[in-house]
Amino acid sequence: MLKPLFPYLKSYKKQLILGPFFKLIEAVFELCLPMVMAELIDRGVKAGNGDLVVRYGLVILGLAVLGACSAYVCQYYASIASQGFGTRLRSSLFEKMGQFSFAELDRFGTETLVNRLTNDVNQLQQAVAMIIRLVIRAPFLCLGGLVMALIINPLLSLVLFVAVPVLAAALYLIMKKTAPLFGRQQKKLDRLALDVKENLAGSRVIRAFDKQAEQEAEFAEDNAAFYRAAMRIQKISSLLNPATLLIINLAMVAILWFGGVQVNAGSMTQGEVVAYINYATIISSAMIVLSNLVVLFTKAWASAGRVTEILQTRPSVADDPGAIPLPPPSEAPAVRFEQVSFAFSEDGQNVLEGLDFEVGKGQKFGIIGPTGSGKSTLINLLCRFYDVGAGSVSVNGSDVRKVRQTSLLKGVGLVPQKISLLSGTVRSNLALGLSDPKDEKLWKALDIAQCGFVREKEGLETEVRQNGANFSGGQKQRLTIARALAKDPEILIFDDSLSALDSLTCANLLRALKEAFPDLTLFLVSQRVSTVQDCDQILVLDNGRPAGLGRHEELLNSCALYREIYQSQVQS
Repeated sequence: MLKPLFPYLKSYKKQLILGPFFKLIEAVFELCLPMVMAELIDRGVKAGNGDLVVRYGLVILGLAVLGACSAYVCQYYASIASQGFGTRLRSSLFEKMGQFSFAELDRFGTETLVNRLTNDVNQLQQAVAMIIRLVIRAPFLCLGGLVMALIINPLLSLVLFVAVPVLAAALYLIMKKTAPLFGRQQKKLDRLALDVKENLAGSRVIRAFDKQAEQEAEFAEDNAAFYRAAMRIQKISSLLNPATLLIINLAMVAILWFGGVQVNAGSMTQGEVVAYINYATIISSAMIVLSNLVVLFTKAWASAGRVTEILQTRPSVADDPGAIPLPPPSEAPAVRFEQVSFAFSEDGQNVLEGLDFEVGKGQKFGIIGPTGSGKSTLINLLCRFYDVGAGSVSVNGSDVRKVRQTSLLKGVGLVPQKISLLSGTVRSNLALGLSDPKDEKLWKALDIAQCGFVREKEGLETEVRQNGANFSGGQKQRLTIARALAKDPEILIFDDSLSALDSLTCANLLRALKEAFPDLTLFLVSQRVSTVQDCDQILVLDNGRPAGLGRHEELLNSCALYREIYQSQVQS
């Protein structure tokens, strides 16, 4: 589980070695202090030797200063390593998520990917810092304290040799109980993130239907589930400090009791008792730190599993080693679907089946069908956002699975059904698919897409707020069309993306498009017959199956579903 995370620490070998080393030096100084204190009491204070008291006092001060300096160096190295590790891991996760096909995005969900990129990486980042700062120091202080206590009084050390294993057993039992619970807690957090995402994205719909109360109740229920999961962990974890303190305090009582007896018997000095108590305190403090580390590392272990799952997930859609650039248009059909079937999961039912058609270069191809008939899924296969389950999809005579994805998407312009604009400017949005965006090309795309409103604002530098919140629905739609046109695609796809435009604007856009790009292969996906009736071919889909293929007049005579759609729209 942890192996995939090791490469992100490779660049910090120096910090991973020197950080614990300096922390070890600090621990050595800390273990020396009680012995110096014992000498100060027995040979200085008890004997009334002021010079010796001053001398030992300076030694104690020097050890404290050197220990503080060593701790600072360790903290500095821990910060560099942990922050660098977190930064690299987040970048790698973000890059990996960018390679995911729609299948992986559907499988994981946006909310859990966000949590894994932020919350889980933060947990791992803290764990790295604690590994450098405390993982070596705390056990060393426990063992060193036991050894020093054994040197001072072997018989009295029996108390510690009983207390430490009891405390270790308590830590193990608590860790064993809490470890599986942290993974479940993170899933509850994912659910909360999904609730927040859906409520923010659908806030207008929720308000329009006056469903705030129901959404609040649903969120409260999921929030309560997260609370219960967290409280279950806290109830178990909260036993750590009381159990630790109880065992340690009982050990302290025993040490004071038996130590006092030995002082009265003359087998121990007052300084040795003070030193022994200091060592017992050092051991107890180290054990408390270890108990807190148990909680931290248990959380980190759960997070490591969630992060490595992302890192080890292979995208279902990936370029083959011998992938080729998209061939230029030729005599072959611009697009060919050959007996294509597709299901969203291996054991799921086919959502597309028996698709077999071809589209020639420069043709206008319409796709129509009821809601949920698979129109957008067909387009996703053409763009290779998913891979087909059976059959093949070819562009310019080459199977899309043998073409580099970047080359394919450069030749295919997609205007998706869901409008999506990025915050920035009109220029930055239009230049997304361009390596060298020239103003002339951008203005040409805007003019074809009927974006005259851009000239009335601040031109290409017009601000675009998050998701285009400062534009109307029709304006946002036209901007997304201009963005697809700006990269001069060979194939342009309107995935039901003309619905926000009025009939006149739509007609002007299609006319300008034909004049500017006479050889452009155009896909028009729509639920309106008026949008596709002038197409060279129209594919009618019904529950993922082809119900008809032909021109408008042919389908009116041969396809009952197409005729039914046409009549319902004409009559309305």
